[in-house]
Parts: sequence; structure tokens; C-alpha cells
Amino acid sequence: MTAVKIYLIFLLTYGGMAAGRLPWLRVDRTGIALLGLIALLGTEALTLDEVGARIDMPTLVLLFAIMIISAQFIASGFCDSVIQRIGRAPGSPLRILGLTVAACGGLSAFLANDMLVYCMTPLLVDVVRARGLDPRPYLIAMIAADNAGSAATIIGAPQTILVGQLGNLHLPTYLWACGVPAIVSLGIVFAVVAFLWRGRLELPSDGFAEETLPPVAFRTHDRTQTNKGIAAVIGLLALFLTDLPRDVFALSIAALLLLNRKFTSTAMIAAIDWPLLLLFTCLFGVTGALGSTALPGLLVDGLQSIHMLPDSLIVLAPLMLFLSNTIGNVPSAILLLQIWLDPPPGALYGLALLSSLAGNLLLVGSLSNLIIVERAAERGVRLRANEFARAGIPITLASMAIAVIWLYITGIMPWLPVVDAAAN
Repeated sequence: MTAVKIYLIFLLTYGGMAAGRLPWLRVDRTGIALLGLIALLGTEALTLDEVGARIDMPTLVLLFAIMIISAQFIASGFCDSVIQRIGRAPGSPLRILGLTVAACGGLSAFLANDMLVYCMTPLLVDVVRARGLDPRPYLIAMIAADNAGSAATIIGAPQTILVGQLGNLHLPTYLWACGVPAIVSLGIVFAVVAFLWRGRLELPSDGFAEETLPPVAFRTHDRTQTNKGIAAVIGLLALFLTDLPRDVFALSIAALLLLNRKFTSTAMIAAIDWPLLLLFTCLFGVTGALGSTALPGLLVDGLQSIHMLPDSLIVLAPLMLFLSNTIGNVPSAILLLQIWLDPPPGALYGLALLSSLAGNLLLVGSLSNLIIVERAAERGVRLRANEFARAGIPITLASMAIAVIWLYITGIMPWLPVVDAAAN
């Protein structure tokens, strides 16, 4: 009966996340994952000790440390300064679009993208509207550039951090395998948005129906504090070139930033994306419970027998496209790594890259997508799902095609499943 409880709760949890929310209730994916974990505890399918054993603490600690470093850039006013420079830059609407793609993609490669877009979205809306531009294509560019840019480094997105930590991936190899197609994808983002919105980047003459809101206040840029953040990022990347414990030393770097005379530790800690950390914790528990049953082993053995494990591009690419746009790219990465215990290194690089790029297909593909939409709505700009999909679908298909070709020609991943002749 314990296994039956786990199967039922797992299906309800991931089914709820695929739906995006519970009917008639304002419960998002984090809330659904928390309810699933509570159900496992309440039905005594798991104990608190068993939940604790299934949580990968090094991954959570590393993610927390990267969020502290990201909070340093936000608190220093660096992100506000970047958006201000975009708003004041001379040139055409296309140039402003290019600067938006470059800034959002570049920053998301090194900082926690969920925290960045939460801070920068309302600022971007205000500066482009002040120039008489329609915010919607710029928001679409921000979403797509955020997902593409976050795939470029091992610390760019929650799923790349997870895959890099659990798989102990090497930074130079990661930059070669994922960084190159991620940069090409940023060019695709600009080209697609510029083409689809050609001649319509300016704000319509009648503007928006919503009442004009007071402008968002920009933080004053403190260059000294920004330099501390840059030094922390350099130290973090250098850490990934060593064999030192990444979680402990990353936390030490974050601790040095908390020893700050300008910002209180309370303000820095309050900026952390706690719902994301809670989502990780709950999904570790729910998927870990599934991993304790016989089903994952049977499933992996069955897929291996018919050569359908996601260790080849022909299987992994469509699988990531489907999972990322149903349950989300973070939950899908956790799910795969919790039930598929010995993936080859090439599949890990492919998982990190393709799960990030697949998040551009639909608005539900990534948590950062939803954050941008919600924050834009607070500023009176409504970005509809079909508007985004019109650009997101070609961006995703083109960028994933480039990624698949790159992973294949560099020998990172095979195109077709490798059949072990000895096993036959």
C-alpha cells in the first residue's frame, strides 16, 4: 500500500504541475509540490527522516550561494543601471531590441535568472514605454534571451546548476558543449523577434487602455558593491575549475558578501527566491519517494532494452521539449536525474542545454517566463500566451536544431541510441 500511495501522490503532483495550477484555486507549481510532499508525510508513505535523506543538500546550498551573489548585483543597483543605459541609448528601436537581448542573455548566464527578471521586468517596461515603444516585443525578447543565455554557463539557471552539481560537470567542457549554441540562440532570438514585429516596435497611437502608473524607482548604482559581486562571480567560476567542494566554498564566497557595511544581511537574504528553493526541496522528496519503489528501475530497464533511454539526441530533444512545456524545465530535470541514476556525461550536458532552450516554446515552459508575465501585468502590460508562442515556437525549434547539430558534430552526444553489441 505504501508504493500505491507514492504512485498516486506522484501522479497527482506532476499532473497538477503540468496543469500549472489547481482548478478554482490560486496554487502554483511550488504550492502543488509542497502539497504533494505533505500528502506523502500525512499518509505515512514517507517519514521526515526519509524526506531529509532524499534532499540533495549540496545542490540547494550551491543554489542558495548563487542567489546571494545575484542579490549583491541587484542591491548594488547594477541591474537598474543596465536597464537605464538601455533606455538612454541612442539609436533605432531595433538597436534597443538588440541591447535588450544582449543584456538579458549576458546577465542570465552568470546570475540567478529568476531573481534578475523579477527585478528588471518592471524597469524594462517603463524605459521602453518612455521611448514610445511597445513593451511586448521587448518582453518576449527578455524571456527568450533569459532562457537561452542561462544555458551558456553551469551557474546560469536552476536546472543547469542541478545537472552540473549532480553530474559533477566540468566548466570548460560545459562552456564548449553548451555555451556556443546558447550564444547562437541569442542571435536567433533577436532575428525572430525583429522579423515578427518589424514595423510594429513603436507603441500604437492609442497606447494601452490601462491607466498610467507611477514610474518605478531606480536604485542608485554603487560601483564598489558591484565590483564585489564581479569578484564573487570570478571566484565562483574559478571554483568550478578545481576539485574543491563546490557547495561549501560557494557558500563561503556568499558569506563574504554578507559581511557588508552597505547592505544588511536581512535585505540580502530577503531577496532570495525562496519559493524556488522550496520547489527543489519538495520535488526531491516526491521524486525521491518514487525512486524508492521498484517502478523507476523497471522503467529504466525497459527503456534500455528497447534503446529508448534519453542518452541520444533523437530521444532527449523531443522529450525535453515535451516535459519542459508540461511540468516545467526544473521539475523535468529533477525527475530525470532522480529516477535515471547513471546517465552518461554527454546526456547531462544535453539535458542542461536542451531543457533550458525548450523553455522558450510556451509561456509555461519556465518559471522565469511566468515571473516576467506577472511582473509586466503589474505595470499594465498584458502578454498573451499566443503572442509569445508566435515568436517562442520558431525561436525554440531553430535554437534546439542548432543545439542538436552542435552536440552531434562535437561528439558530445550521439544522434541515435548506441547499441551495445556485447549485450546482444
